[in-house]
Amino acid sequence: MNASKILEQLMRQAGGQSGNAAGGSGGQGGSGLDIKGMLDGLTRQLGGGGESASGKGGGSGVDVKSLLGGGALGLLVGSKRGRKLGGKALKYGAIAGVGMLAWKAWQGSRGGADQAQASPAEGEPVERLGGEARERRSLELLQAMIMAARADGHIDAQERELIAGQIDALGADQELHAWVERQLSAPLDAEALAAQVDSPQAAREMYLISVAVVDEQNAMERAWLDQLGRALALPGEVTSALEHQAREAG
Repeated sequence: MNASKILEQLMRQAGGQSGNAAGGSGGQGGSGLDIKGMLDGLTRQLGGGGESASGKGGGSGVDVKSLLGGGALGLLVGSKRGRKLGGKALKYGAIAGVGMLAWKAWQGSRGGADQAQASPAEGEPVERLGGEARERRSLELLQAMIMAARADGHIDAQERELIAGQIDALGADQELHAWVERQLSAPLDAEALAAQVDSPQAAREMYLISVAVVDEQNAMERAWLDQLGRALALPGEVTSALEHQAREAG
């Protein structure tokens, strides 16, 4: 699979949205992605009956305009929730720098202890990993994003198809495509998700990227975060620090 490639592109896309939230409705913005081409692809997948960039697609219930600046990210946060790209609920900055921000939040929860004092057992931020270790962590984070996006139960069959299509557009290989399809229909299981982490840093990243996707004001999504935090055995001060970091990153 090529999960690390896909996660890297999602992080870049998130970085573009975080730095250019107001300018995502035309051209490439700061994301480096072909937004017009993405819209054309979405319109085709919606059956070709959609309006232009200023409207909605056919009778699908998917707000194409709201997905313009976010591509796969816009789909993952859920088009039915009525959120706008660049809004407070969409914490793109936390996705763009998930590893380093999770590390920073942890350091803050320890009173700012120097990074050099950390034990190797803590693990490394995803941005510092390479090879198989980076691929494995990337797959875990992609799974966490998909599970978080599904936490409110609002992703229907058509939206699952669109998400898979957009991840394919980022360059997913066949094996990863099949894996994404499975994750989009698998039971939500915080314990199984948490069982994959190999270090406290991996746990913090999984929680932070989940915070970045969910709306904490939604009861079902808040419940998922709480379940995940318990399954990851993260102390309350760490989950609080991670949630604060996500809001600060914007």
